[in-house]
Amino acid sequence: VQLQASGGGLVQAGGSLRLSCRQSGRPFSRYAMGWFRQAPGKEREFVAAINWSGDSTYYADSVKGRFTISRDNAKNTVYLQMNSLKPEDTAVYYCAADLQGSRVRVGPPEYDYWGQGTQVTVSS
Repeated sequence: VQLQASGGGLVQAGGSLRLSCRQSGRPFSRYAMGWFRQAPGKEREFVAAINWSGDSTYYADSVKGRFTISRDNAKNTVYLQMNSLKPEDTAVYYCAADLQGSRVRVGPPEYDYWGQGTQVTVSS
């Protein structure tokens, strides 16, 4: 399984970005998908997750109401729409795939495959 994340960049506070993560190598619809982020000097933290069918999602409190995770199984892609961005959202964002496709989980060790990360920088 290979995961390719894209869509990061530099944006002003209050702006929006949409991250994409495309999977190749295995049937995408079997996996739950998650987004995590890691800021310099900090541990990797959970952002959002979605189950295989897309009917169950979960968000970190810090992004709830601002970020939306979605997926298009026909395109083997998961998205993270990020609105009302804040400087504290600055981090490298990673997508990850969980073989337990029916569940939405928050712990990095529970995910089986990881993408390479995409940098998001929010200026004040």
